[in-house]
Amino acid sequence: MKTINLSETKPAEAYGLLVGAVAPRPIAFASTTSAAGQVNLSPFSFFNLFSANPPILVFSPLSRMRDNTSKHTLDNVHATREVVINIANFALVEQMSLASTEYAQEINEFEKAGLTPEASVLVQPPRVKEAPVAFECRVNDVIKLGEAGGAGNLVLCEVLMLHVQEEILDASGKIDPHKLDAVARMGGDYYLRANGDCLFRLPKPSHPEGIGVDQLPDFIRKNTLFSGSHLARLGTTDAPPTPEEVESIKTEPIVAYTLNKYKNKPVKLRQELELLARKLLEDDNVPEAWRVLLLSRNVVP
Repeated sequence: MKTINLSETKPAEAYGLLVGAVAPRPIAFASTTSAAGQVNLSPFSFFNLFSANPPILVFSPLSRMRDNTSKHTLDNVHATREVVINIANFALVEQMSLASTEYAQEINEFEKAGLTPEASVLVQPPRVKEAPVAFECRVNDVIKLGEAGGAGNLVLCEVLMLHVQEEILDASGKIDPHKLDAVARMGGDYYLRANGDCLFRLPKPSHPEGIGVDQLPDFIRKNTLFSGSHLARLGTTDAPPTPEEVESIKTEPIVAYTLNKYKNKPVKLRQELELLARKLLEDDNVPEAWRVLLLSRNVVP
């Protein structure tokens, strides 16, 4: 592994390594106004949600590395203490990228990017009408993180009002990630589209305290057929199944078929049951995977 001392690395090179490794990063498509009312729109990938109560979003405009000057967005939030953070989706990514161009202060990026300014309710900066989500925010604080070019400035934004396109909500009123179709920043010229095969579901542990990987039986924990992810899923269980539960799995059609097909080949039977258990884990059926694994143990002690 290559080890890099950032104190001995040029800032531009360090920046490339940092943004390449810390990814994907959500993007704050921030609209602001100057003290004179001039509108600015620009994306920032140093961004995230930091609190729910109060609702706080944080993004960080960096000072320019070439001359240590501040960006228009930062000047504006210092002047007005207001910002609208729009969420860009895949449909907007090209226009969002165009808005990142360093136009002069008097240039309106809404017009350059072909986007529609929509009047906000509680703050002066307009929101992006085409954005699936927009947060009207009051700037509570701006924390300067350094003096040199490339230093960040944490803008702490308290959300006052949230706008969500109804088309991206599911039947329960929650945001459907597939319909949101969000984009995120990677390193260099790369982005991530949070949709399709990039989205996967990983249920949270359903119990207050899982038994953990360290408490799995050795025949499971040391079996090279199972990855760390497989073992972690088994470790979320609060207790292994009972002998009665293990016995009941024999009536499941695929298990019954396997038991019958390999009943005279115990070693092969155990292998097939372990493969079935792995498939069940990958299908997020942890209880049945547990039962099949313990059943396999009974086949060949």
